[in-house]
Parts: sequence; structure tokens; C-alpha cells
Amino acid sequence: MSVYVGNLSYEVTQDALSAVFAEYGSVKRVQIPTDRETGRVRGFAFVEMSTDAEETAAIEALDGAEWMGRDLKVNKAKPREDRGGSFGGGGGNRDRGGYGSRNRY
Repeated sequence: MSVYVGNLSYEVTQDALSAVFAEYGSVKRVQIPTDRETGRVRGFAFVEMSTDAEETAAIEALDGAEWMGRDLKVNKAKPREDRGGSFGGGGGNRDRGGYGSRNRY
């Protein structure tokens, strides 16, 4: 049971977000992703509630509500998609024309 919370202020903290959702039930976990390079909050979060009823109450009350100067986007989180596949590409041609890789015929 997880809720997606979008359009968050970049100043948001786990404690502050947990306190807002605690008004609608028991908050099990708050996850606020950060940018890998800058460490800055990415502007969205996931909040895990104890029951579906609590989750629904929070979504109905908070979707579109203004908090920290922003209009929140709150809905049921979608399952993470399997991105699958390989990372990168290329391969095959090891002779790419860089220094020391001249073909000698």
C-alpha cells in the first residue's frame, strides 16, 4: 500500500511529510528520492500507509491540496516497471579508430 506524492517542495523532509500523512492514519514508511549527482530532493515521494482505507483517505484529502507553497499531486503508486534489457550498447567493433588502434593491412 503505497501512495505517490508529486509536486513537492525541494525543502521537504521525511518528518514533515510523515506528519501530514499521519493525520489520515498510520504511516509505515516515507521515501523521498534524491538526485544521484546533486543529492537534491527530486520533487516527489512515496508514502506507505498501514491500510487501504487510510491510503484512500489521504489521497482524497491531499490530492490538489496546497502544502509548502505547492499544489500536491497525490495518487496510488503504480508498481515499478521492469526496465529490463541491457545497459549500454555497442560491442562488436573493438577497433574504433582511437590512438594505437590502426588497422595494418
